[in-house]
Amino acid sequence: MTARKRRSRAKTGPGTDSDTTDAAKKSRPKKTPAEGIDAAAVVRVFRESGKPLAEKDVLHHLGAPRAKMHELLAILDDLQEAGKIIRVRRGFGLVESMRLVTGVLEISRSGVGYVLPEDKRRKDIFIHPKDIGDAWHGDRVVAAVTRERKDKNHEGRVARVIERGVTTLPCRVVKRMTADLFLCRPTDPRHTMSFMVDYLPPTESDPVPQAEDILNVEIDEKLEYKLYSGRGLALLGAQGDVSVQERLVKLNHLIPGPFAPKVLREAEALPDQPGEADFAGRKDLRHLDFVTIDGVKARDFDDAIYVKKRGPAYTLWVAIADVSHYVPEGSELDKEALERGNSYYFPQSVEPMLPERISNGLCSLNPHVPRLAMVAEIDFTAKGVPGRTDFYTAVIESKARLTYSQVNRAVILKEEAERANVTAVLPMLETAESLARAINAVRSDRGNLDFDLPEPEILFNLQGEAEDIRPKSRHFGHQIVEEFMIAANEAVARFLTEREAPVLYRVHPEPDPAKLEGFFKLLGTTDMATKLPATPGASDLAAVLRDAAGSDIDFLVSRMALRTMMQASYSPKNDGHFGLASTCYCHFTSPIRRYADLVVHRSMKTAIAGKPASQKLVAKLPKVAEHISRRERVAMEAEREILKRVTVLFLSDKVGRNFTGVIGSIADFGFWVELKEVMAEGMVRLSSLSDDYYQFIPERHELLGERTGRRLRLGQPVDVELSGVDLGRLAVDLNLIEGGQTQEAAPAPKRKSRRRRR
Repeated sequence: MTARKRRSRAKTGPGTDSDTTDAAKKSRPKKTPAEGIDAAAVVRVFRESGKPLAEKDVLHHLGAPRAKMHELLAILDDLQEAGKIIRVRRGFGLVESMRLVTGVLEISRSGVGYVLPEDKRRKDIFIHPKDIGDAWHGDRVVAAVTRERKDKNHEGRVARVIERGVTTLPCRVVKRMTADLFLCRPTDPRHTMSFMVDYLPPTESDPVPQAEDILNVEIDEKLEYKLYSGRGLALLGAQGDVSVQERLVKLNHLIPGPFAPKVLREAEALPDQPGEADFAGRKDLRHLDFVTIDGVKARDFDDAIYVKKRGPAYTLWVAIADVSHYVPEGSELDKEALERGNSYYFPQSVEPMLPERISNGLCSLNPHVPRLAMVAEIDFTAKGVPGRTDFYTAVIESKARLTYSQVNRAVILKEEAERANVTAVLPMLETAESLARAINAVRSDRGNLDFDLPEPEILFNLQGEAEDIRPKSRHFGHQIVEEFMIAANEAVARFLTEREAPVLYRVHPEPDPAKLEGFFKLLGTTDMATKLPATPGASDLAAVLRDAAGSDIDFLVSRMALRTMMQASYSPKNDGHFGLASTCYCHFTSPIRRYADLVVHRSMKTAIAGKPASQKLVAKLPKVAEHISRRERVAMEAEREILKRVTVLFLSDKVGRNFTGVIGSIADFGFWVELKEVMAEGMVRLSSLSDDYYQFIPERHELLGERTGRRLRLGQPVDVELSGVDLGRLAVDLNLIEGGQTQEAAPAPKRKSRRRRR
């Protein structure tokens, strides 16, 4: 059968492990039920019966005639798709009554899975690989709880796939089977199935896929266990190309691509520059020497600062792009921004939350042009304690577009050549540094956590190939802006809270108690044991990090403390921000790239005007918070994956080379090493060690040789050889060099602080 004939067959959709009623469901027409028969009534019948029911039993309990059977079947289909009921041997059972849980399946690269329940009150359910069946990562499933555990996640198995999480997948071509049929495997190692893919180039001049090329595949029917048919949608290119890797990561994580025409039309209808009519009712601050300070590659500037000394005290102005002026709530631009949740950043590209006409043009605080802004004006004492605040809309004009490195050279390092380049704003920048240091001291005293961990930066050559991966330069030039943004965020959160206005708070819970207990037990085995209080708790973390700074176990303490942390998220309820030691915090300073900030801006304008809060906004805040928190996690996962992929590509021609590194993580099957010469991570498997048998001691985070007593501990320097890389597994494999550097607890290299997601 040719590929063209195969394509003409009726598509039955991605296969699942549900029974053959799926095909019947698709052919059965949807009908409106007769009076008295609706989904709520059917669910009520199941609850009251206390047992599974066949179709005829449900009809009997409803008191409906046989003629209503086809309408009942339509409702039962809908309830199955919603995950409310599940087909059993002779009918249907109510999911909530059968130790069944509906949720989304997440599979790790190790193969184990977790079902994240839709009922947020329930804990995630652990799924062993043998119990996953035909479910895929990202599928909406019904899971049966098979073992309940008191202090751990319950265990279960996937009982049914309700809905596939994906309809397309980027796949690597393994082999060309016939002229237009290819054996392919997904690029995401969490998907372990294979596809037989039909693909014909659009024209005769277009290239034919070769082995190791990447095809975007539309998923079709199941052929046999772990094998599915598919249709090639587009040839992305060779997997060794960084731009191809970026495209496949975007597809794997469902990152939004080009904007829809209706969204672009709204953006095109906006003016090129703000006009006099836009300035009405705004404070004119164009005479103040505002500046933007960003990375050298930044293209959208959503925050500008200005600081003035008043005797021993200071006044800080933080001006933020007034995106809400151009993106009204409910517009196509607003709907798209909410759906995206945030911008998505990759080494060579960006998928912005708003079209570039807005993000890089009309709303970007570019130098020497008027821009609309929301301003937070805050007074500080000489010691950095905030006082009077004022908030208002304004028009500003940035006097300079500065970079972090410029500010560092001119203000911190005091290089004369750079100081001459910024003469016009140099006095203001020096005042800004003094205020930032005072604010930083206040935050440090209240218990702000400062982790001493690096952040990678990928350097590309002119051909777009990675030529180095090194720690990003980090200095107080970055800290000046960060201190001012945190101060503005806190001031805005306090202002809205005092006025009982709706707020999307940025919340960060206290550390996981079990992990925190393990962390302090580990410290009790080190030289820091004498510095710990009798009953250490979360409030002691900041002091522990300060005490460890510069010591031999600095790396160990920072890394282990970070692993106790919970994930920050958005919430309409103020639960505080543990990492910042802030009792009231929100995001106000980046509305170009974060939807949360746009929501806060709208609430600010309502509060400033003295108007009552929008009840519509209050009602939808919980769902908005959940959605944008989820989109933020997607962005973080995509950023981590592309970094891993570029790292593997970068190291692919360096197999056989020796490196030095530090043990960064340990498991019962091996340990991960963070390399020093290049900012990358690889794994040494215990199976590659031939000098001894090693036992994993989790409470001490170490491996102990049974015969030699040799210890491999977190933070320990080691010499390793790069033995191989595998882009399919996203794996970097290392061998420990026998006789190399493995002394215990040697000083780890001092690393610059990483700017964390606040």
